[in-house]
Amino acid sequence: MKKNLKQFLAVGTAAVLASSLTACSTASSTTAATTAAAEAETESQSTEGAESASAEEDTTDTAEYNIAIVKQLDHASLDEITNAIEAELDAIAAEKNVTIHYTTYSGQNDQTTLKQIGDQAIADGVDAVIPVATLAAQVMTVCAEETETPVVYAAISDPEAADLTGISYVTGTSDALNTSFILDMMTAVDGDIQTVGLLYSLSEANSATPIADAKTYLDAAGIAYTEQTANTNDEVITAVSALIADGVDAIFTPTDNVIMAAELAVYESLKDAGIPHYTGADSFVRNGAFATCGVNYTDLGAKTADLAYTAITEGMDNLEDYYLMDGGIITVNTETAEALDIDYSVYSDMGELVEVTTTED
Repeated sequence: MKKNLKQFLAVGTAAVLASSLTACSTASSTTAATTAAAEAETESQSTEGAESASAEEDTTDTAEYNIAIVKQLDHASLDEITNAIEAELDAIAAEKNVTIHYTTYSGQNDQTTLKQIGDQAIADGVDAVIPVATLAAQVMTVCAEETETPVVYAAISDPEAADLTGISYVTGTSDALNTSFILDMMTAVDGDIQTVGLLYSLSEANSATPIADAKTYLDAAGIAYTEQTANTNDEVITAVSALIADGVDAIFTPTDNVIMAAELAVYESLKDAGIPHYTGADSFVRNGAFATCGVNYTDLGAKTADLAYTAITEGMDNLEDYYLMDGGIITVNTETAEALDIDYSVYSDMGELVEVTTTED
């Protein structure tokens, strides 16, 4: 498995630059090779646990830990997860009376930058790395192989497909998608649907399993489908135009970061064409897509931070390969629903319903 990851990173550089969700990180940089990584740093912050309010109380130094948090790229879902990780680390520090220094980086969806960040973080001796998304997790796993520094990833939809299982120093949280349920949502509001567009990136490991699941579902239901793939924003725009031209009745996209990053560029075209976009995360919906059903990313971020603290203080022996987060939260963009004239009231009987409007962040 480690060998497979190394081969993936060495051979797949060009395709992977727009790839899955994770990355490596650096805590500091002193050489030209790490300049790009330093520029990728988006936030540096440290938090200290509760200290004695009185000089008469115990003045023994508290334990100190250093953590690198590495986002694959910047977008709404990954930002929400990262913010939750940081908040939970703050809370742990206060509760446990320890000091946790953490630095957050963005790899900007660039494998080289991620590798520089990860190599520097390991060289700096961090106690753990928390990669957010699949590519970041894959790169960090390779960076940490020699030292076996704990790698505790966040939001990997398919850890097995990403070759992130069975590694002694790796664990994390999974936001595995219930594809069948999302397609049930699709047919619940349109019982006459004829053709579904499948929109995803071939470079996203997160997308492989749900796209296969979607094809199985649609074949069984006798619903036709057509596929379009893309690896850049411009390609996403072109792919959406092609699906519109094909006359699809709806579009499905899993938790695909490449498509998510371009949602704001395509949602108005889809609304104008009368095509609802069903997606794998609420970040799409907040950027104009119609609906999703997935996990609470704030809860996922907090769980990831808890696992990282456990890995640092208790070791990895009692931790599972990964932890699957509960889903069941249906998110609908009310502005998009109104523009598409879709009555989604049936969703209230299918799960917890959250209504949002479009935001450009």
